[in-house]
Amino acid sequence: MSDNEESYDVVVVGSGGGGLVSAYIAASRGLRTLVIEKTDQVGGTTSYSGAGLWFPGSAPTKRAGIDDSDVEVARGYLRKAVDDPGRESMQDAYLSAGARLIDELERNPWFQSFEHQPVPDYLDHLEGATPHGRTVFPPPIAVSDVGDRAALVRKSIYTERYDHSEDEMLLGGRALIARALSAFLETGNGVLELDTALTDLVVENGRIVGVDAVCDGATVRYGAARGVLLAAGGFEHNAELRAKYGTIPANADWSDGVDSNVGDALVAGLAVGAATDLMDEAWYVPGTVQPDGKPVFQTGIRGGIWVNGSGERFVNELRPYDQAGHTIRDGERTEEGSHAPAYWVFDHKAFVRDGFGGKSPEVPVAAEWFESGALKKADTLEELAEQIGVPAAALIDSVSTFNGYVDGGVDEQFHRGESAWDQMFQFIVGYPALPEQNFVVPLPPEGPNPLLTGTDTPPYYAATILLSDIGTKGGLKTDPNARVLQADGQPIGGLYATGNTMAAMSGKVYPGAGTPIGSSLAFGYLAVLDMADATS
Repeated sequence: MSDNEESYDVVVVGSGGGGLVSAYIAASRGLRTLVIEKTDQVGGTTSYSGAGLWFPGSAPTKRAGIDDSDVEVARGYLRKAVDDPGRESMQDAYLSAGARLIDELERNPWFQSFEHQPVPDYLDHLEGATPHGRTVFPPPIAVSDVGDRAALVRKSIYTERYDHSEDEMLLGGRALIARALSAFLETGNGVLELDTALTDLVVENGRIVGVDAVCDGATVRYGAARGVLLAAGGFEHNAELRAKYGTIPANADWSDGVDSNVGDALVAGLAVGAATDLMDEAWYVPGTVQPDGKPVFQTGIRGGIWVNGSGERFVNELRPYDQAGHTIRDGERTEEGSHAPAYWVFDHKAFVRDGFGGKSPEVPVAAEWFESGALKKADTLEELAEQIGVPAAALIDSVSTFNGYVDGGVDEQFHRGESAWDQMFQFIVGYPALPEQNFVVPLPPEGPNPLLTGTDTPPYYAATILLSDIGTKGGLKTDPNARVLQADGQPIGGLYATGNTMAAMSGKVYPGAGTPIGSSLAFGYLAVLDMADATS
């Protein structure tokens, strides 16, 4: 029995991109909408991101000169990438929603205007992949334009964990969250409750009619006449659930998802009979271990190589991060030649040119990197091999083999520098997913392929690479309207899910930059449209 009870049309659980944008869509239609957030800040993992949205055929892509027919080309690409006929209706729903959602958002000044930025599709060997990609981004916004609400927006991962400074502009995911929060609250139909954690879904006559939550130690019941949207992220920081479902790695501290994502919404959905899918999957990324022992998303490297515990190179270090992450994971599942932990071995030339630790080359690397052992340094490769515990002969051979590719310009093992995605790193260090790392440092070519630079200038350095993720990928099974399904395929009335609380539309693959957040927004939008059409 709850101590208090309040009634709304729509209750949204979670305040990431999918949650807040969906709440705005509902409130803008005159639906009294509540967002509950278990922490004291809004944004979730979206705040850590670049907020890319993989939305083929949307207005920003058209403004960038991309042909209107791209939606059908993208559909063919998505079909080949996912390669699962059972998910085709979800793909079609996603593709139909993205462009419509952007059109609706851009009618509100808070969302003007999204911009296409060229980020190549990740599976470039498939027909329909393009070097310009289909990803759109929210524009930055000044803290002064957001006012007091800016203090509610979660910081980026580097700021939150490591006190990196941020300027007076909100970028990427933080910009999207600030814009969505402002638009939502200004509808006059939106209410935000922070420090309010979901405990249970309320069921009456087989239908979800609200949620029970805890705020300041008191239980409160929030009624939801039209429906409840679960948009509370995944279960990446729940070690017990990771172990139960075989979501490697079992160490939840290695995830780059926000710490509060422990699967509350997933567990609540399971308790009312929801089906699940893809529970052993995640949005995998390689993670460079920081001085505190935790890894942070490493999108790729421009100098040096990655070797496994056998001292052997095992991957194109610039491979799109989800693919590189899966390579590390699959290596971890073998008994020999494990790819986790892996080691990033590079020389002083790369260290000086690109910097290290998420800072530009002009910023000295903090002493804590060396003092903690997160970054090791040696005058010779033999000494470095001893420090990281790999066979010296194998490490020397791996570096020598890679150096031998420089003059010819062809990485005969893993073809680094040949794809459009790889070639983007000629001009940037890092990637917009972490704005602090996205600075321009053109590569001076040493041979025909600028992404092949020799590791031959002592001293040498090594950092540890672990398997990380930006969220789990498995979750509640839904239909194309984001309605949560039971095991028999029938929807649970009044219950919807989006983002990493739902099983991913894209299955086991990551088609292009902005698929996770794009899915969160698209299916949240479809959920609200379904609720808006329902009778109260």
